[in-house]
Amino acid sequence: MRALDIAKKYGTETEVIAGEGLDRAAYDRKLADALVRHGVEPGTGLVLLAGYMRLLTPEFVSMFSGRILNVHPSLLPAFPGLNAQEKALEYGVKVAGCTVHFVVPEVDAGPVVLQAAVEVVEGDNVETLSARILKQEHVIFPYAVKLFVEGKLTFKGRRVSIKP
Repeated sequence: MRALDIAKKYGTETEVIAGEGLDRAAYDRKLADALVRHGVEPGTGLVLLAGYMRLLTPEFVSMFSGRILNVHPSLLPAFPGLNAQEKALEYGVKVAGCTVHFVVPEVDAGPVVLQAAVEVVEGDNVETLSARILKQEHVIFPYAVKLFVEGKLTFKGRRVSIKP
């Protein structure tokens, strides 16, 4: 089920922002305006990125600093950016996985919140490895959000601490 279908099922407001013809800065301004309009205030709201295939501007990241979580299909700092599973297979790693991290202006470089490892097995291809990683993403991303909402995440520099 797609994210918008899930949101509808639970009565969550949604808004789709068309990006055609907009540069990154203009798109991010529209995105920030929409978030604020829906009650996601800078300094208090939480922005979640899952499958978000756009680079955010430094201005947007600064506006919601420490309040943007992303899930990425690799054990960061290994294989940032696009095609992480393909890169992992090409590199010949024995363990791959996923990472939830705070977003900073640099791509996939923010402080790590949670990670989950997935064994790379003989005969794996991008699709089979991606499917196993996605299952783990569905476990750790909601858990990271829960920890954040409960006020159990703090970070200083690159170190994220989880309060009991």
